[in-house]
Amino acid sequence: MTRRLMWARPVRAFAVRRLSGALLAAGLLAGWVFGALLASPIAAQTLPSPDDARALIEGPQSDADGEWAGHSLRELMTALGVPGVGIAVISDYEVAWAHGYGVADVETGAPVDVETMFQAASISKPVAAMGTMVAVQEGVFGLDDDVNDILTSWRLDGDGFTDERPVTPRMLTSHTSGLGDGFGFPGYDPGTPLPTTVQILEGHDRSNVGVVFMERPPMTAYEYSGGGVTLMELALSDARGRPFEAVMDDDVLGPLGMTRSSYRQPISAEHDRNAARAHGREGESMGAKWHVYPERAAAGLWTTPTDLARFAIDVQRAYRGDDDTVLTQQHVQEMLSPVGVGDFAVGFTMQKRGQGWYFSHGGSNWGFRAFLIAHKAAGYGVVIMTNASRGSELAQEVVRRVERVYAWDSVADPVQRGYRR
Repeated sequence: MTRRLMWARPVRAFAVRRLSGALLAAGLLAGWVFGALLASPIAAQTLPSPDDARALIEGPQSDADGEWAGHSLRELMTALGVPGVGIAVISDYEVAWAHGYGVADVETGAPVDVETMFQAASISKPVAAMGTMVAVQEGVFGLDDDVNDILTSWRLDGDGFTDERPVTPRMLTSHTSGLGDGFGFPGYDPGTPLPTTVQILEGHDRSNVGVVFMERPPMTAYEYSGGGVTLMELALSDARGRPFEAVMDDDVLGPLGMTRSSYRQPISAEHDRNAARAHGREGESMGAKWHVYPERAAAGLWTTPTDLARFAIDVQRAYRGDDDTVLTQQHVQEMLSPVGVGDFAVGFTMQKRGQGWYFSHGGSNWGFRAFLIAHKAAGYGVVIMTNASRGSELAQEVVRRVERVYAWDSVADPVQRGYRR
């Protein structure tokens, strides 16, 4: 049964002495904390305070390598033409801090704050996969059921490729179904008549992408397929007997307290009042404020970094075995277990980084870039959302800074084997 998660716990203070503003201005804080992180054998227990950590991440990285290490975050935004950025850092299974930088819309000058909504783009997919897993948990259908036994409004023609093995929800959410589409989703200008989900799958004239089709037997190769996720969106809606966005409101966004999140396309007028504009490679306005994505599960989520962090934390806490999470430990383990072909589990990319395993997903829509990464077992991570085409470069630099400041095991040295004398 779905349970509602409450977000009233205070952020835990870290036991590290705050340095003075004068030291921070002089740049000594960065050297002190980075030295502690690199030298201390108990770095994971001596993390900086949220304010100190944020200052370190925002400033130049004097003792780090990389093209952008010497830039402050503000300088990096300018160099990459990224007008606005939202960041939420996860530490000890909580949102340690969240902050907005720059402007949400170069035409109005509206600032980014923690409630500014961005397009999550393909990070819509793992959030939608949680909706699929809630249905599995409640016995609506099985993760390994034939998708044609779930669908009522359409039928997938296996074209001979599914004679021995059917396409299933597990395959659709892990991009191993054998479906081909060969396209991303460019979205539609506001006001353009939108295709239905069935019309998208069939490559209707109203759709701006091609038909979704089988090109190989299931589970024989990994091929990223937004069309496959769109098919799963239709199956979930058919099984629940409600529009997909309503299912997600009831089963995922509402229970997680993701109050600044919606799969509604186009975005509501109320939410649009603090929604970011899409920007190009130079940080310029591109005409329309944003594109509309009727492929909701694949690309249609509007959200904030804090709301996405809440989603990631619920996954982490369920994996730990907490009992007030949307999914049970058993069912979240399915989301975090690679299916055996490619790097994907049910909705997430799974990756070994250094000494740890992480679940992640990136997002790339017209004028928006985003990235979510979180540790499978240790309770930390980060979400970065931007409103420009070069935001992915900025996001990867922010990840590098966060993992060093917070001493993630992705940058830790392997433990050396000890011997008793």
